[in-house]
Amino acid sequence: MRLCTWNINSVRLRLPLLLKLLDEHAPDVVCLQETKTVDDTFPLRELAERGYRFAHIHGMKSYNGVAILSRLELGAREVRHWCGREDCRHIATTLPVGPGIELHNLYIPAGGDVPDPAVNEKFAHKLQFLDEMIRWWPEQRSPDRPMILVGDLNIAPLETDVWSHRQLLDVVSHTPVEVEKLTQVQRTLGWVDAVRRFVPETEKLYTWWSYRSADWAASDRGRRLDHVWVTPPLAPALAGTTVLREARGWEPKPSDHVPVLVDFRF
Repeated sequence: MRLCTWNINSVRLRLPLLLKLLDEHAPDVVCLQETKTVDDTFPLRELAERGYRFAHIHGMKSYNGVAILSRLELGAREVRHWCGREDCRHIATTLPVGPGIELHNLYIPAGGDVPDPAVNEKFAHKLQFLDEMIRWWPEQRSPDRPMILVGDLNIAPLETDVWSHRQLLDVVSHTPVEVEKLTQVQRTLGWVDAVRRFVPETEKLYTWWSYRSADWAASDRGRRLDHVWVTPPLAPALAGTTVLREARGWEPKPSDHVPVLVDFRF
C-alpha cells in the first residue's frame, strides 16, 4: 500500500496538481489538509474518475478542512473535534489492508507568529490542542492497535527538520515548548516516525518552504512540518518513503507544502 499526505492549500485551486500526483505516483490512499472547501463543492467526481471512489471528507469554507481519498474501500468513519471547536482538523477511518488499520488525518493549528500564549490566542490554541492530544491518545487508544497518524502537524521537531535550529528557536513551529509537547504526543503510544526510519536524523529534510522566499529552491530555508507516524505493530511493514520536493515548483500555483509518500508491505 502506498499512502500519501499533503497539505494542498485549497483542493479546488490545486486540483490539477492533485491529479498530477495521482497519475505519476499512484498512491492507494491520499490524506489532504487545508482543503478549504465545504463538502458539497469538493471535487469528488474528478477523483472518482481516477479510481479514487472512496472518500471521507470534512471541510469548511476558506479555512482548514481534511480529506481521505482512497482506491481501497473505507470502513467506519469518524470526525474528532478539539478545544471545543468544530474547525475540521481531524478525521479517521479504517483500511482493509494488513491487520486492518485505523488511519487518522490531522491538521494541527499553525499557531500564528508570536510564540507567547499570553498575547497570541492562536499560539494558545495550538498548545491547548497538543495538551488535549497528550491526554486523549492513551485514554482512547492502545499502542497495540495498528494505526497510522498523518498530517500537517505544523511542528518541525528535530534540529535537522529546519534550515537553522539556532535561528528558528524563537519561531513558531520549532520553539522548545512545541517540540516538547509534540514529543509527548509521540510518546503516548510509542508512535514511530515512518519517514525518519528511512532518512537518518542527521540528514536535513523539509516538506515546507515559505511563499515569502523569492527563490525557495536556492535559499532552501525549509521545515519538516508534515509527518507520518505508525504504532509499533505497523513498524515492520514500513517499506520506503519519498518526499516530493519537486512538487514545491509544480505549476500553476504550487502549495507551500509537498506530498510525503510512505510505502507499506504486508
